[in-house]
Amino acid sequence: MLDMHCHILPGVDDGARDLSESLAMLAAAKRAGVTEIVCTPHCREPYFDFDAMMDAYDLLVAHADGFPIRMGFEVAWRTLMSIGFDHWAPLLNLDAPSVSGTGKATFLLELSVGTPSSEYPLYYQTIFDLQGLGFDVVIAHPERYAAIQHDEDIARHLVEMGCKLQASADFVDGGRLGRELRPAKRMLRDGLYSFIASDAHRVEHYDALARAMAKYGHLLR
Repeated sequence: MLDMHCHILPGVDDGARDLSESLAMLAAAKRAGVTEIVCTPHCREPYFDFDAMMDAYDLLVAHADGFPIRMGFEVAWRTLMSIGFDHWAPLLNLDAPSVSGTGKATFLLELSVGTPSSEYPLYYQTIFDLQGLGFDVVIAHPERYAAIQHDEDIARHLVEMGCKLQASADFVDGGRLGRELRPAKRMLRDGLYSFIASDAHRVEHYDALARAMAKYGHLLR
């Protein structure tokens, strides 16, 4: 099982605080049945330090005893807009793993939780631009976004655009904000998700991944 979204790198964002915690998370991932990990540290203020992230990745790989670990990013839309496509695309093309089966590089895009539906056309344009650059766009944890919680048709439109949706496994416990279980279950039943990922920030999130996959994994597209 591939975990395509986690915050296991030591000391670079609000995930693992140090190498010891990273290795404890890795052990938990193995217990949950994970066989490969894509590290996706936050690319948003105050966390985005590319050199520090790559150093942390090298450190983790060196201590992972051969476990397959790849490097990726969870890119906040606002950060992408502030950096710009001209600078961002070449950076990600250095090491942007494909997790979709198409062979295209995957772009894990994080939207803003409180963005109203009236502003989603800005997101749609960004997605079109990323797809035009050759990326497969995966939308991180849509069950967390207020507009989608109130209107599932927004999520359905994202899928119709060619996006893939990724649920964060802690929705089984209510989610990071405490209100993600109901929208996630609804979108799973409607066949809108392609992935459930740990989005692990600590060891316990891998237990949530195991439970989410056992109960809902058969509903993925």
